[in-house]
Amino acid sequence: MNCKSLNCKRLIIASLVIFVVVSALDYLVNNVILTSTYMSEPLKKLWRPDMMSKLWIGYVFSLLSSLLFTYIFVKGYEAKGLLEGVRFGILIWLFMVVPVSHGYYVVLDKLPYSLCLQWCGYGLIEMLVAGILVAAIYKPLPKAA
Repeated sequence: MNCKSLNCKRLIIASLVIFVVVSALDYLVNNVILTSTYMSEPLKKLWRPDMMSKLWIGYVFSLLSSLLFTYIFVKGYEAKGLLEGVRFGILIWLFMVVPVSHGYYVVLDKLPYSLCLQWCGYGLIEMLVAGILVAAIYKPLPKAA
């Protein structure tokens, strides 16, 4: 990353905002909306008994993902406003959320396809919000005269 050509301050601020907002949305989806689904038979047998002690690992990778999400957006920045963020959110959703959700469906025997589709739907909302946020927050450095 070259801070001379990028607005690193805005990049870091956007990354942190995305991390906080997407973490809050993840909490809402997984700890409120889908809790009863996760605790139903036979899904509750899928989860690690020590899952909460390893949650910090998820936060580390979420922070890294937020930074990479923002960096990739910045490298392709076209100054097209919020619609650029919407487009970027959809592309990242198609690239990451849809395949990962379906990958879990393929490897986890008791995972219902309806949960896979819910993850895709909520993931689309999260990526759209993240894309709009990065488009709203990041502005390149002014051109040197």
